[in-house]
Amino acid sequence: MKNAEELLRSSLWGPSLTDAEMARALAGTTEKSFAPGAFICMKGEPVTHWMGIIDGLGKMASHWTTGKTTSLTGISSGGWFGEGSLLKEEPRRYDVMAIRETRVAFMNRATFLWLLDHSIPFNRFMIAQLNERLGQFIGMMENERLLDIDTRIARVLAALFNPVLYPGTQRFLHISQEELGYLAGVSRQRANQGLKVLEDAGLVKSEYGGIHVLDLDGLRGFGD
Repeated sequence: MKNAEELLRSSLWGPSLTDAEMARALAGTTEKSFAPGAFICMKGEPVTHWMGIIDGLGKMASHWTTGKTTSLTGISSGGWFGEGSLLKEEPRRYDVMAIRETRVAFMNRATFLWLLDHSIPFNRFMIAQLNERLGQFIGMMENERLLDIDTRIARVLAALFNPVLYPGTQRFLHISQEELGYLAGVSRQRANQGLKVLEDAGLVKSEYGGIHVLDLDGLRGFGD
């Protein structure tokens, strides 16, 4: 079973760190486990750590006091998040909930900032990460406003394969129809209908325990 050290060493920036930098990163990182439905972090709380998904699946969302919820994105194994709030030193502006049993690495703020100050490769990764995240959210706004539900479901699946944000994603996604519905902001029944449309198009195949992505480029371009 993968642990926090393996996540750090296998992350896109990990191999570029010196031994001393990696030792500092490991010393400043802890690991926690979360049950399905538990909050990994919550809107409004102080931001003290940069977080990475060791194993599992999280949903970034915003829950309002009115009862309304907006799903922002899924975060799969290998994905790191929270760097924007750390850099701005502001309260967290979103919730992240574990959709299934999920283990998370927590790198404390002092260590994160030390790496920014001492590692050029880490800085380059962070620029790429922020750029990818910006592009992801611009695309999500477009999807929400312009696309039908079947296409939104296709894009939600495709987004989990972003090579910068989620480098650990495999073609077989351990995700249920209910979990996919959470990410797309639709019911399990509607997610099931959308998957059937994608299956008929030859893009995915529903299998026991998850979804096998057959045509990633097709998913990314579905509905165009």
